[in-house]
Amino acid sequence: MSVLRVVLADDHEVVRAGLRTLVDSAAGMQVVGEAGDGQQAVARARELAPDIVVMDVSMPGMDGAEATERIARELPGVRVIALTAHDDRAHLTRLLQAGAAGYVLKRAAADELVRAIRTVGGGGTYVDPVLAGTLLRGTAKPFGPDRTRSRDALSDREEEVLRCIAWGESNKEIAAKLGISTKTVETYKARITDKLGLRSRTEMVRYAVQQGWLSDG
Repeated sequence: MSVLRVVLADDHEVVRAGLRTLVDSAAGMQVVGEAGDGQQAVARARELAPDIVVMDVSMPGMDGAEATERIARELPGVRVIALTAHDDRAHLTRLLQAGAAGYVLKRAAADELVRAIRTVGGGGTYVDPVLAGTLLRGTAKPFGPDRTRSRDALSDREEEVLRCIAWGESNKEIAAKLGISTKTVETYKARITDKLGLRSRTEMVRYAVQQGWLSDG
């Protein structure tokens, strides 16, 4: 079985030591590098090409959100799990838009991070249960009764595409998985936008959370 290679980014050495012990003691994963700030996190990701970067959000200099955005843009094969003390929607939205694939609260149980690493390492998206609730708060207006009923208008293939988008898959990955062209994927995305009014990946992930699609694993 292949081992998930993990880089830890946190500006507190004691925290990194605790995370390293946690990750290294879990089956199927190993810490291969550490970083004390966002710039170092990007540099380690470039140097080591890990499977996962566990990224503290609040760090001096380049913060975790900016570092996540750079890694997502430059190294699409490296997936980022945001480790944060913040559970407000503003921080979560920024991280979603930056391209993070996992969201775990620092106060969560240790096995929550291990579960997140396994889920994200397997190609999925992981949202801490507490963060999932935060994502849903305030969505009554954008995803009200009319929008909920409009889900019935989605074809089976459109729903498949929407699920894949919410799980963080690229157009190329979706096309290969469903046996269609990337142009067709774009067509389905346009239809989904038209039918549900979901105009960004952030809104699509929120919708997926509302439907319970991201709670698996």
